[in-house]
Amino acid sequence: MLADKLRKSVLQSAIQGKLTEQLATDDKVEDLLQAIKEEKELLIKEKKIKKQKPLPEITEDEIPFAIPENWKWVRLGDISYKIVDGDHNPPTGEKGKTPYIMASSTNIGNERLINLEKVRYLSEENFIKCNKRTLVKKDDILFSSVGSIGSVIVYNEDYKLTFQRSVTVIGTRINSYYLRIVLLSPYCQFIFKTQSSGTAQKGFYIRQVNNLLIPLPPLAEQKRIVEKLDNVLANIGELKANEEKLSILQKNFPDKLKKSILQSAIQGKLTEQLATDDNVEDLLQAIKEEKERLIKEKKIKKQKPLLEITEEEIPFEIPKNWKWVRLGKVIELISGRDLTKDKYNNNYEGIPYITGASNFNNNNLIIDRWTDKATSIAVKNDILLTCKGTIGEIIVLKEDKVHIARQIMAIRLLYGNFDYIKWYIISQIDKLKSMGKSIIPGISREMILNYLIPLPPLAEQKRIVEKLDKLLADIEELKIE
Repeated sequence: MLADKLRKSVLQSAIQGKLTEQLATDDKVEDLLQAIKEEKELLIKEKKIKKQKPLPEITEDEIPFAIPENWKWVRLGDISYKIVDGDHNPPTGEKGKTPYIMASSTNIGNERLINLEKVRYLSEENFIKCNKRTLVKKDDILFSSVGSIGSVIVYNEDYKLTFQRSVTVIGTRINSYYLRIVLLSPYCQFIFKTQSSGTAQKGFYIRQVNNLLIPLPPLAEQKRIVEKLDNVLANIGELKANEEKLSILQKNFPDKLKKSILQSAIQGKLTEQLATDDNVEDLLQAIKEEKERLIKEKKIKKQKPLLEITEEEIPFEIPKNWKWVRLGKVIELISGRDLTKDKYNNNYEGIPYITGASNFNNNNLIIDRWTDKATSIAVKNDILLTCKGTIGEIIVLKEDKVHIARQIMAIRLLYGNFDYIKWYIISQIDKLKSMGKSIIPGISREMILNYLIPLPPLAEQKRIVEKLDKLLADIEELKIE
């Protein structure tokens, strides 16, 4: 996203001195470093901190980019009085909540502590022991240094708080918010990513934190950088939020448009109704005769009479030369049947055995079972619909023949335009799913057979399908991966 790129660019520009003006009235960085040195010596003398080993001199080869003349490259350990990670052997937490919190790197958010319902609660005694290590104070930097590395916040809350070793606590005499900017910059984030080490979990450890090179401006300019960035990053945050909203709209738009077009199609709003089209009654008579022939030849069973259609059921208006009918009028419905383990195999022998939604994958079947005991058979171009468990998954069968389990029904068109029936059923999937959830979980045969379908003349069915094929192909090109 543009906002993310812009944020990285702004952070990097800030730590290179490109966002703010360098003023001759600013104090010298050397004076700041001398004040930090003297304060550290005082803290050592008062035994509040330990004397640290001298850090390596900075060489020209280490310097990653140019900074203004009145800035200086320093090691983080030289401008900090505290760089310590949390407890390496944390005590067992209490069963109930206490005022004493032990957090980890998962609690370091973008700007503040997060997920505080997922912390370890300590007894007062254990907290006192653990807190001696980190002594977290306001304005300390909290840095996620193990596991999820690179999150940085300035601590400004009032918890009784200590940490596990996945968090490094940094106490510094420079502007903490400026230091956070540096640590969040692409410069430092790249170092954290490329120089972290470890097997089970990668970490960026205390020695590395101490040796990290920091571009240091005078204190007054640090403040100007922080103030400048507060305003700029707020604007970038708004841009990011708008980008995310736009991305969601762009992602959802093709599906919403598809639903809208399907709805228009089944209401007769996509195509012209022609006086030259055959009468729907003739189509229904042809379907009836085809059913009678198949029953006589014992290829299908005679079905129970369907319910009469009432005015209250009709969900929307359709053209005058269309007709509302029950889906059972125009299809044969094949119910699935489960097979016991002794009747199927994993050896590619027999015909595929399809057990449920887990076999459905992006309009293709995942076949992992076969049987030579097939009885509930679906054939090529049947519409398979999951009716139990995961309800409402749909696929058009490409295989010549499969056995379906009881979680599936096969919808077979007896006479008419297959694609029109297919698109109608697809347009109704959300409604079928909601019906399946509102009763005993699942879709029954009666629900499918008695489901209403608006039936156009056969010629208009063909025109609707041709129109849909073109429009839906165009919509697919709109989709964003």
